Parts: sequence; C-alpha cells; structure tokens
Amino acid sequence: MRVATIDIGTNTTLLLVTDCSDGRVRVLCERAEITRLGRGIGADGGLGQQGIERTLAALGDYAAIAAQHGASIHAIGTEALRRAPNARDFLDSAERILGVGVEVIDGQREAALTFLAAVHSFPQETQGTAVVIDIGGGSTEIIVARNGHMQFRGSLPLGSVRLTERRVHSDPATSAEVAAVVAEVDALLTKVPFPAEPATLIGTAGTVTTLAAMALHLQSYDPARVHGYCLRRPELERQIDRLRTSTRFDRDSMAGLDPKRADVILAGACILDRIAVAANADEILVSDRGIRWGLLIERVAAATGQAPALS
Repeated sequence: MRVATIDIGTNTTLLLVTDCSDGRVRVLCERAEITRLGRGIGADGGLGQQGIERTLAALGDYAAIAAQHGASIHAIGTEALRRAPNARDFLDSAERILGVGVEVIDGQREAALTFLAAVHSFPQETQGTAVVIDIGGGSTEIIVARNGHMQFRGSLPLGSVRLTERRVHSDPATSAEVAAVVAEVDALLTKVPFPAEPATLIGTAGTVTTLAAMALHLQSYDPARVHGYCLRRPELERQIDRLRTSTRFDRDSMAGLDPKRADVILAGACILDRIAVAANADEILVSDRGIRWGLLIERVAAATGQAPALS
C-alpha cells in the first residue's frame, strides 16, 4: 500500500510519500515548499494570486511524484483555506491537478491529527502528561493529554505569518513590536488549561523544526537529526535574542534557517517560547512528523484495520 499525504498550510505545502505494504512505514519521498498561500491572512483578506500560483505549482510537482511511486493521494488544507473567501477557486484548481479533492479540516481535526502523529512517534513520552503543539502560519493547535488520551484540544488564531503581518513592520523588529506579539500570544493562551503537573512539551511544524535546525547549526536540513531533538529553553531564548536584533539580510545567512522563512520566524519563536512558559516546560521535544503523518496513520488504519508502525 503506497500513500501520498499532502498538507496545504498557510505558509508551507508538504508532501509525504510512503510504502506501508508490510505494516511499517517506509518513506519514499518527502518535500516541503514554502508557498505562502495565506499571505495576507492577518488582514482577513482572500488568497493572493502569487500564493495560489506557487501552491498550485507545488501540487503539480507533488502529483507527479505520487504518480511515479504509484501512491494514492490524500490532501488536507488548514487555516488559510478555512478563512479565505476565495478558497473555492483554489480548491477547484487543486482538485483538477491532484485528481482528488482537498479536505479542508477544522482546528479540532487538525489538532487530532497532530496528536495522532505525536503518539505514534513518541509512544513513551505521551503515556504521561503531555502538551503537543503545532505552530503554523495561520493558527496554532494545542493538545493537552494524559495517559495517551486527549483531555483538551484547541486551535488558536496564532501563527507565524499571521502575527508577523499584524504586529511586525520594522527590520529588525522593535521592542514594542515584539512586546505586542508576546502580549497577543499570552492573552490567547489563557484559554488553554495547561496542566499543573510536569508535562512533556512536544512541538511540531516548521517554526519548531527550524529553531531546532538553527540550534544544531545545520547547513542543510536533516530530519533524522531534528526529529527527537530536545530544544532547551536557554537555547530557544538565545535564538530569539539573535532574531530580535538581526535584519532580514542577516537572517538570510543563518545556518538552519530557510531564507523563505526568515521574515516570520521571530513571531513563531515567540509563540513557542510563551507556550513553554505557560506549560512550565524547560525543553521542547521536537517532532519532524506533523499532520501529514497523522493523516497517513489515519488512512492506513482505515484501509487495513491497523495503524502502521513508525521507525
């Protein structure tokens, strides 16, 4: 059984192609393109033509890769497609390219898929109390779990692109702009019932994996090194200090930081830091396996009656 899962996010469009014929997941191809479908989401605008064209081009490449591997395609869309008034035009074009419709999922389902990927990636760490987060371009999903079961799941209108467009207009960001980002994050985090007891904080998606790659000084992204890395709070704070005082030109040459993410990474890092503070966590366990992995597990389990084993 060969499956291709596609995650069309506000900032990034991702592909995972796997072979699960023997009950285990063998990765055949992974791709991630920063397509900025949701540029302008902070202003509640529609999808911009450039973002649409970039994302459709990436989907064309992904459809060709899936066909080469003989994989069935399953695609989901998140916050940008939930909000945009012109989402249908994009979705119709995407369906023609992929040969299947794109399922636009709500925040609750997005959180559930994030948690499914985390449970199968870190079965021991999620058996106690865990907080799992997915920081995207337009929204952040937060799950509080105990003994492998979700106790709370929610989606907050916090994202690296969204907050940058709303709050950051200088290069480098001013102290007032950073304070405005932090204040907005803190206000929304009051809605989350973070556990009083010690919890494992697991973070996924591009902001978290990028900060791990920066901490590791990776010249090229290596999922094997990023997945399972423990990003400690002092290191996260050091990266935030670097980002606060750097210009876009400086950030373009930072090891581990994709230049296409350089303009929004500071806001994403602030979200991560404030969540760590709220969760009273000293470190973040980094996952390279986001909702495309959760979707893979879900679809394989539905087809075979058993979830595939992840290595």
